[in-house]
Amino acid sequence: MNKIKSTSKVVFITGASSGIGKSTAEYLSQLGYKVYGTSRRPEANPEPEHYTMLKMDVRDEASVKETVETIILREGRIDVLVNNAGYGIGAAIEDSTPKMAEEQVDTNFFGVYRVQHYVLNKMKEQDSGLIINMSSIGGVIGLPYQGLYSASKFAVEGMTEALYKEFNKRNIRVCMIEPGDFKTGFTASRENVLGENVQLEKAREVIEHDEQSGKSPILIAKLIEKIIKKRKPKLRYVTGAFYQKITIFLKKALPNRWFDAIISGYYKV
Repeated sequence: MNKIKSTSKVVFITGASSGIGKSTAEYLSQLGYKVYGTSRRPEANPEPEHYTMLKMDVRDEASVKETVETIILREGRIDVLVNNAGYGIGAAIEDSTPKMAEEQVDTNFFGVYRVQHYVLNKMKEQDSGLIINMSSIGGVIGLPYQGLYSASKFAVEGMTEALYKEFNKRNIRVCMIEPGDFKTGFTASRENVLGENVQLEKAREVIEHDEQSGKSPILIAKLIEKIIKKRKPKLRYVTGAFYQKITIFLKKALPNRWFDAIISGYYKV
């Protein structure tokens, strides 16, 4: 793979120890981008050859602030933020707890916000930059038995859409990616609530089958590189299997009752 100039952009990727984040870090670094990835436990994995891993917890504001300052101290700038860290909870809303909801939103929404806040301060100072927030198709469609996850991603959608409008005429670009199912470690890391809910178990079988049959996350890494090169990215990028992409269109085109019947039938609820 041919490298680009060594003076290339500084890219900051959260949640880079596995899945989409790791694939993106590896891909961009091999192209010559200066990549910094983060993980709560970087010592659990071998030190990457082409990029730098830093310890950071998106739930800890001091940790986020310190990590951003470390990158700026080393590089003087952050050109691209890939705000990717997050996890899922598989549970019926009725079986979940306020604590679970708080933790899900704290990581998937407030974690994204915290990182974005400190990186945005630097991008405003340098009058340039690109923020890519990782949403999900579950941030557009309320997924049964993944309601807390969908709620956290709906929040990311709303914030990112507003930020896109606020910076539309400035030099800082903002967008989000809405992935469908990709084959990553997301399935294994999901926090599942076990019980005797037959419908939940049927839905979980569909969910896990789709994830494990999904495409490689390298496709998202390549999409991110294309977005980096765009002068003016659009707000949303939907990616995944064709039927998942078409689902977004159907939600806009069909009456709610019809669309909800399709989704409920698909997940066997």
